[in-house]
Amino acid sequence: MKKSDISEFFRRLQEINPEPRTELNYSSPFTMLVAVVLSAQATDVGVNKATGPLFAVADTAEKILELGEEDLRDYIKSIGLYKTKAKNVIKLCEALIRDHGGEVPQTREELEKLAGVGRKTANVVLNSAFGQPTIAVDTHIFRLGNRTGIAPGKNPLEVEKKLEKRIPKGYLLHAHHWLILHGRYVCKARKPECYRCIVADLCDFKGKTIA
Repeated sequence: MKKSDISEFFRRLQEINPEPRTELNYSSPFTMLVAVVLSAQATDVGVNKATGPLFAVADTAEKILELGEEDLRDYIKSIGLYKTKAKNVIKLCEALIRDHGGEVPQTREELEKLAGVGRKTANVVLNSAFGQPTIAVDTHIFRLGNRTGIAPGKNPLEVEKKLEKRIPKGYLLHAHHWLILHGRYVCKARKPECYRCIVADLCDFKGKTIA
């Protein structure tokens, strides 16, 4: 995709959704972090159903530790891999209190030291909780980067680096959410809905279903 087309691509997405947000419910950087850790291989809707009751009683690292791993499991047992995730959340809470005074660090390096936090999770937290122009390449963004021609790559890191380089700076802060939402609701994996896509004419995808 040409540079001018990429700029127009994001201009149109911005026009219909000027202030995109994550669909995960959170009230602080800490609850954002926990929600993203729980969201691995799970839907945002499913995570929100579990975290609503959880965050009502435990919305800080200290309160999660008071709750304990066993009770934490009960709150999140509807989420896939809940036993492993409960262990990771307890460990990251311990690390936050021990190393950061209970606060969520604002660098990718420090975030990635926490249990259950990889590059993608760190980027989501930096973007959504702290307003940093990071791009967390999930399955939707990886698909769109390759399918549209904006940032073809063989792995998530390659796609991330290309997106950071090719997306105009004015669109970088919200690009992550625009791409995720577009991939989730329009440019779907199996049946992309090109017929109602506002950027279909800019896209390099060979198998467009315009009709």
